[in-house]
Amino acid sequence: NKLHEHKQRAQTQELNIVDGALSPRQWIMAHDKKKTATVLPRNVLAYIPNIIGYLRVFLTLSSITLMICSPRNHWEVAIVAYVSSFVGDLFDGMAARKFDQCSAFGGLLDMVTDRCSTAGLLCVLSREYGDEPFLVLLFTMLILLDISSHWCQMYSTTSLQQHHKSADGNKGRFFLVRWYYSSYPFFGYCCVGAEFTYIALYVLARVNDDASLDNDGGYDNNNAGTLKMLVEYFLMASVPACAVKQVVNVSQLCSSCYAVAKHDAMQKNK
Repeated sequence: NKLHEHKQRAQTQELNIVDGALSPRQWIMAHDKKKTATVLPRNVLAYIPNIIGYLRVFLTLSSITLMICSPRNHWEVAIVAYVSSFVGDLFDGMAARKFDQCSAFGGLLDMVTDRCSTAGLLCVLSREYGDEPFLVLLFTMLILLDISSHWCQMYSTTSLQQHHKSADGNKGRFFLVRWYYSSYPFFGYCCVGAEFTYIALYVLARVNDDASLDNDGGYDNNNAGTLKMLVEYFLMASVPACAVKQVVNVSQLCSSCYAVAKHDAMQKNK
């Protein structure tokens, strides 16, 4: 018995030395935890926030398809789908933090979905207001500005191994860009104002089109007039936010390009 106990103590001491002063039970539990903590690519793809992201992609594609292919019959459904996709951006972030499932893939999916959604809606607006060359040019320029500014922002921060919304990633940037990403109320004001300006413009185009139809083809004149008035009032409140968002985009584009050039200069001077 004494010999057996001596062997057990020796084995235990060996385990403690080899594995960082852990008991055999702790050693087993630690190694089991390591096995269960292994994350595979398919696990990341199945993260809850990423599943929400896939749903957002489906809703965006559905809304844009309805806006283009069936605007007179299903434009209300298209708007509901688009707004649902936009609101989903809030919940995927909440889910990522709650379940500790933040990932680079999730950030990429979120960014691409946001940019493609906005670009798709602006393309639809270019079609709806196709008889107004200035508006078509404006919507086209907004697409180019939105995509280029966010892509440059993402590139300039990820090249420095920083998140594009983080304080460290935006250190030294133009104050408006730093304020945009650090102040959630200001961030929300700009983003919500811009998106709902585009949505309101689409509703206005559809209302004007429906008002030109007879009662069997769409709204009657009274309903169309009331809705048109409400949308116009709403635009008075949302357009300033949309304008501020474009100023932020220009600032973001210039700041991120300067940050990349500054990084290049530092590398050359080493």
